[in-house]
Amino acid sequence: MKISDFNAYEKIKEKDIEELNSGAVVLRHKKSGARIFLLSNEDENKVFAVGFRTPVSDNTGVPHIMEHSVLCGSEKFPVKDPFVELVKGSLNTFLNAMTYSDKTVYPVASCNDKDFQNLMDVYLDAVFQPNIYHNEMIFKQEGWHYELENEEGPLALNGVVYNEMKGVFSSPESVLDRYIRKVLFPDTAYRFESGGDPEEIPELTYEQFLEFHRTYYHPSNSYIYLYGNMDMEEKLRFLDEEYLSHYEARTVDSEIAMQKEFTPESEYEIFYPVTEEESEEGKTYLSVNTVVGTDLDARLYVAFQILEYALLSAPGAPLKQALIDAGIGTDIYGGYDSGVLQPVFSVIAKNTEKKKKEQFLSVIRKTLETLAEEGIDEKSLEAGINYYEFKYREADFGPYPKGLMYGLQCFDSWLYDENDPFMHLEFWESFDYLKKHRKDGYFEALIMDYLLNNLHQAVIILSPKKGLDREREEKQMDALAKKLDSMKAEERRALVRQTEELKEYQQEPSSREALETIPMLSRADIGKEAARLTCQEKEEAGVPVLHTELFTSGIGYLRLAFDAGMTAPEDWPYLGFLKAVLGMVNTERHSYLELFNEINIETGGINTSLGSYPVLKDLGSFRLSFDFTAKAFYDKIGKAFGFIDEILHTSIVEDEKRIYELAARMRSRMKERLLAGGHSTAVLRAGSYHSAAAAFGEATSGIDYYRFLERLENEFEKEKETLFRKLRELMEKIFRKENLFISFTADGTGYESFKMELPGFLNRLSGGNDNKGFPLRTVSPEVISLEQKNEGFKASSQVQYVARCGNFRDAGYSYTGALRILQVILSYDYLWTQVRVKGGAYGVMSGFGRSGDGYFVSYRDPNLGKTSQVFEGVPEYLRNFQVDERDMTKYIIGTISSMDTPMNPSAKGGRDMMMYLSGITQEMLQKERDQVIGAGEEDIRALAGITQAVLDTGDICAVGNDGKIEAERQLFKETKRLF
Repeated sequence: MKISDFNAYEKIKEKDIEELNSGAVVLRHKKSGARIFLLSNEDENKVFAVGFRTPVSDNTGVPHIMEHSVLCGSEKFPVKDPFVELVKGSLNTFLNAMTYSDKTVYPVASCNDKDFQNLMDVYLDAVFQPNIYHNEMIFKQEGWHYELENEEGPLALNGVVYNEMKGVFSSPESVLDRYIRKVLFPDTAYRFESGGDPEEIPELTYEQFLEFHRTYYHPSNSYIYLYGNMDMEEKLRFLDEEYLSHYEARTVDSEIAMQKEFTPESEYEIFYPVTEEESEEGKTYLSVNTVVGTDLDARLYVAFQILEYALLSAPGAPLKQALIDAGIGTDIYGGYDSGVLQPVFSVIAKNTEKKKKEQFLSVIRKTLETLAEEGIDEKSLEAGINYYEFKYREADFGPYPKGLMYGLQCFDSWLYDENDPFMHLEFWESFDYLKKHRKDGYFEALIMDYLLNNLHQAVIILSPKKGLDREREEKQMDALAKKLDSMKAEERRALVRQTEELKEYQQEPSSREALETIPMLSRADIGKEAARLTCQEKEEAGVPVLHTELFTSGIGYLRLAFDAGMTAPEDWPYLGFLKAVLGMVNTERHSYLELFNEINIETGGINTSLGSYPVLKDLGSFRLSFDFTAKAFYDKIGKAFGFIDEILHTSIVEDEKRIYELAARMRSRMKERLLAGGHSTAVLRAGSYHSAAAAFGEATSGIDYYRFLERLENEFEKEKETLFRKLRELMEKIFRKENLFISFTADGTGYESFKMELPGFLNRLSGGNDNKGFPLRTVSPEVISLEQKNEGFKASSQVQYVARCGNFRDAGYSYTGALRILQVILSYDYLWTQVRVKGGAYGVMSGFGRSGDGYFVSYRDPNLGKTSQVFEGVPEYLRNFQVDERDMTKYIIGTISSMDTPMNPSAKGGRDMMMYLSGITQEMLQKERDQVIGAGEEDIRALAGITQAVLDTGDICAVGNDGKIEAERQLFKETKRLF
């Protein structure tokens, strides 16, 4: 790449990054001062990001509100919501924006060259030339505003970010995390909440909001990242000519200040709300938090991830285990929090008491002193190094493009050293050094220097407090009432007008001329062929095998699926518990810490999960499996089989102490997950009223399962014998050769290794080769009695999650690919406008599956009944649905984008297995794609009956604020506490 040919840019650095197989160049745009980082390689999933350093000086959430607002129209693209238009009408593989504590980043990704260029253009115009200066309504909608329906009141507060952060602040973990930064960094921007504190967001003025953009959203404060297989010269020319050359470089004071070391107060106590019905006993969090160097130490950056593994995150890790053994708390977590200039290492005990603070600190210090003096277990360090090196080399980030994750990682150094975005991408040297020095006291010295002899730390206690939510609500209601009382008549009339004007703005669609400024592809740009299922049905030693043959960089991806369809519904919670404990308890040969370490030394990890697959040809039926997944280099596949064999045949599931620890920890973590993911909680619960498959999910991962864990923990002595018997019975019943079905993803060489190692594993399984026909038996819906409960779950939350669920196949309708388009239309048009834009919820979603199950759900929603009424309006909206060809094409392209998301080899193997077990064929996938590409507005109108059938099922569940749930209890058959 001849960057010297471009007079507009100055080359700062250039090198090859072997770890990423990429050529890297750091540039500075001469006229504007913009920083540019290019990573050129063969990856077709191209990534662009523009980021800004955005330090804050208060808790009003201005960078967060700005992140939302700049994507609400710009000079070149004056659409009200170009972000939504892009989601609906582009082939993006990633499209979002993120606010961090010291930066705001706007990334996009696409495999289509034309689409990628369009996304870049819209995002660059959004950040540099947004419509926020011309329309205050954007600030009010996305940030905060007063609402006054009539002059008599009541006065209310609303706004998307405002409600989002009310949801965030409903989590005690989020409250603690925010306060940790406040205490440790009292002199820097990190002491403030960049997302915004709901109590302080309304202090932000429109002028302050605009001034923030004027200050920080300038090319001189920008970081522009390009990754993948593209014409970099073309992109640089575009950046210069269309955007950067229009600006003069200037000094932007955005430097992230370093907090000088100091000795904080010995102890801080803060509070989080619990409901009046909850006990405060055993609900305190104890934490000790220490500042660890800076993110600009590449070796330390990797070393502390490994130290976190060895001390805290591995099962039985000494620091965690010492605290559990001392009875300090039922869940110990924390670790190394990087991604900021000065990372923090935290140790947190959950579900404990304030009076145990001194014991908590004493156990931590004594354990760390012993480890520093006597040494950390060598196997733990070796396992930690191998675990992270495997993770770095594999670059498996699930659904996220690896180019995106590399870009976010480069900010961990680039933001604080503008000449070095490479630092954390070049990881080989760090791992080589750590492997070489793991036995000579290097890690023990880190404990001594950073965790024991470091005064820059703080002890923070987070205590429960009944009625705190009510106090805050009453305080806000009083403040709003006083504000309304203080208003003169003309001020009230003006606010009523402003409320009406905002609603009119939100309701009014963008003009056709504005919409047509958003570039989009045509149907001709869409590939006609559905993604191929590459799996082959085989049989090895009498066991059915599904082989997905792909290049996998020498890694074999193994899934052993044991048929669990014979289990009775009353045993499903025990099945969920068994899934969680296998691999986490002692075996006859290893302690659980030793086993975990050995697995991570020899493989890329072994996990357990439960699979549920709808049987499409048999309405309401499904298949169940108990799965072991493993990944390992080809020459280690035998090791993976060996570990699974050890777990299956020698796990000690009757270890009372360990089983109780696991039950308590699972309950603790599940409590946080049920509320933080309240939309998923509500959908699963409402689905369980009519769906046997959802009832299984509810029994193994939902509210019912939480109740099961609660009973286990509270009545363990009474329940333990039944638990141990059930676990052993399930193991003997499920883990048999005749129940086994295998999915394996690798190339031919890997398959030969798998084939060679499989017989030895099978020889140790009980049972024979009884032929059941299909690999997994079908579970009939008649095995469980379903009941429409329609519940409202009350929790210590400032927002709601509202779900309506049902089934359309029960009403005689069939699945069609047009339902995939409907998800895009509803989630980013009708529901987006009514629930998010007008209602102020942070999110709203819908979904319709081949099994006939459908749902509508809101996320961090200030409303409840209003949202349910919006859902009720979907059929009528569809009956009157009319769009032109351009809009229909846009919806189709957005749908294809979600269908064509690139997958890594592991994900492709998982997809093949899911399709196979559900009975989804290549012909069905092609038919679905043809229905999507060929759809017209009449096909969408025809879906009105399907959505009506889902709603007519009548299933509703909501999770949220206790006062709000009780105020609208007529929607439910029963209201009850979530916890």
